[in-house]
Amino acid sequence: MGRTFTQKLASRASRIAHRARFRASLGHLHGPARRFAAPGQVVLIALVRDGAYYLDVFFEHYRRLGVSAFVFFDNGSADGTIERIRQEPDTALLQSPLPWLEFENTFRTFAADRYGRDRWCLFADMDELFDFEGSSSAGLAGLTRYLARQGYTALQAEMLEMFPKGPLAGAAGLSYAESVQRFRFSDVSAVRAVPYTSEDTGFAYYLRQNSLPPGGAQMLFGGVRGKVFGETCCLSKHPLVFNGPGVQAAVHPHASAGVRVADFEGLIRHYKFAGDCLARDLQIQAETVSQHGEDRQRSNAMQAQPELSLWSADAAEDAGIAELQRQGFLRSSPAYRAFLAGEAA
Repeated sequence: MGRTFTQKLASRASRIAHRARFRASLGHLHGPARRFAAPGQVVLIALVRDGAYYLDVFFEHYRRLGVSAFVFFDNGSADGTIERIRQEPDTALLQSPLPWLEFENTFRTFAADRYGRDRWCLFADMDELFDFEGSSSAGLAGLTRYLARQGYTALQAEMLEMFPKGPLAGAAGLSYAESVQRFRFSDVSAVRAVPYTSEDTGFAYYLRQNSLPPGGAQMLFGGVRGKVFGETCCLSKHPLVFNGPGVQAAVHPHASAGVRVADFEGLIRHYKFAGDCLARDLQIQAETVSQHGEDRQRSNAMQAQPELSLWSADAAEDAGIAELQRQGFLRSSPAYRAFLAGEAA
């Protein structure tokens, strides 16, 4: 049943008020005020709030992949994050104090449109380390060259939750670098796949606007967090998007619209449980910056079981991209593999 004229007017008025509130809150704290990445460069876009814990590893990892333009959208950091970002070259920093829950998508899309128009945009959360087949040889420059030649405008990636063998509480005192080193295990035994445009995704409206490669694609859910905590978290994302004509970049935390999805997938190693994850989840609940309730599920379980671990006999140690492709967790592409072989020749 379609919306009434009055409902459409109310919706339009709400969108106008949302944009006006956002614009009034926006601050530019550091770096260029407009697009500064050269054609062919990848612009990394990250939302951050009190992310100083992650930044050293974050910069090192993404610079190694080939990122040279970083755009951060801060949501009220008070832990030295802003000062740390200002120390890095080729960075820009925006800020808004508006509620994350209501404006998360607006933060990302604004940054993408201001700094990443007609550029490849790499959307990364602070606890995510993006990877892909050929990352050490071809880098992002090779990856985006392949995607552009094939006419693809988005690379889908799957999130792989990383964890240690022992209790999660044992990681509370580790630095992020130490956590990345020690979180060597993953578990894909409880991953659930649904059709790409299924209503079960919760954002099929955007996914239906995308074109899929030969053989199609799926959306993955659950994983070890579903297995241990009962979460229904989505593991599939569009982290790398060419923000060109017809593309609506980052309209959802997991998706862009109007894109042509590539014929293989990248990997996001996710370190959600690095550091004091229980304290973070409790803080999120106190500040009401999440609505899905998964933070409460996790914190309740960790408080009830202080020695809780994600490790089980199903856990795999140091699972690489080739192994995850073999298991069907990641899609692979003979065409991309041939491209990498040609690049190496």
